[in-house]
Amino acid sequence: MQQKKGKIINFIGSQVKIGKNVKIWHFAYVGNKVEIGNNVKIGSLAHIDYGVKIGNHTKIEGLAYIPPLSVIGNHVFIGPSAVLTNDPYPMSKKMVGVVVEDRVVIGARVVIKAGVRIGQKSVVGMGSVVTKNVLPNTVVAGVPAKYIYSKDEYNIKLRKWNKNN
Repeated sequence: MQQKKGKIINFIGSQVKIGKNVKIWHFAYVGNKVEIGNNVKIGSLAHIDYGVKIGNHTKIEGLAYIPPLSVIGNHVFIGPSAVLTNDPYPMSKKMVGVVVEDRVVIGARVVIKAGVRIGQKSVVGMGSVVTKNVLPNTVVAGVPAKYIYSKDEYNIKLRKWNKNN
């Protein structure tokens, strides 16, 4: 637990491994046995539950919830208020995390069902509800999330947006 002038700023559990150049903003929770890679940023009020593994160069925005047993890859962006779940049939006795592979972008307020795998270099549009695995190099969005276009098409749109602004 980190404190400043008697006030609790963050909770950091036991047996947590934190890499180099990690920034954990105010009022974040990091549970027991979490592994955080190098150059990771965790936003204010984010909740990283026990047994989570986070790769290098990943950014988890404020108010995000990462449930127990989840694995987050390298160079991942998880937007504000995103919620990953770990109980496919609440209140079951068996929990399963979410796997987010490398170079994935998850938009704001996305909800991802327990046990889902988000394939590498994929994008999940803001506000989506992901109930099934997402293939690598794809963009999905909606409720429930569905294929929108390829990551190559996304990159073209991104370059055009950046060029015009």
